[in-house]
Amino acid sequence: MILYVIRHGIAEERAPAEDDGARRLTPRGRQRIRGAAAGLRAIGVRFDVLLTSPLVRAAETATIVAEIYGGQPVPRELPALAQGAPPAETVRALQPFLRHGHVGIVGHEPGLSEVVALLVTGSPDGMALSLKKGGVVALELRGRAPRTHAKLRWLLAPRHLRRIGRAVRKRLLPGV
Repeated sequence: MILYVIRHGIAEERAPAEDDGARRLTPRGRQRIRGAAAGLRAIGVRFDVLLTSPLVRAAETATIVAEIYGGQPVPRELPALAQGAPPAETVRALQPFLRHGHVGIVGHEPGLSEVVALLVTGSPDGMALSLKKGGVVALELRGRAPRTHAKLRWLLAPRHLRRIGRAVRKRLLPGV
């Protein structure tokens, strides 16, 4: 089972009285997520299930990723991916989906890095990791809860994914 951990794209600045969960992606954030998702598709990443935090910026990110993949799979909300959820709770909430071969999750920092650290090292603070907006970590999962553990397969910054996507487009669609 492969778990793809995706941080949401660049979002609007938070206004003092604004609900943080309502912040949307900026136009630049949408554009960069499209490029990163094209890079994921170009390297052969696929999703059997795509789960997202219920916060708007994460849901928009998941929707854009699904669009790049032809609309499938349709993103599903998983409340445990919301900002501030304990990493162990998030891992428990993922368990029903782990029977699928390739699962993508879209969420927030520092929670995503803590989930990755928990799965790889057994402790949410067991490794120093900071996932950039639009960045992706691929984990190979083994075992069942509570003994689920992972091997880090790769981590790609969003700029690398965008470069891969552009290179493939240029090769396949010269002049575009």
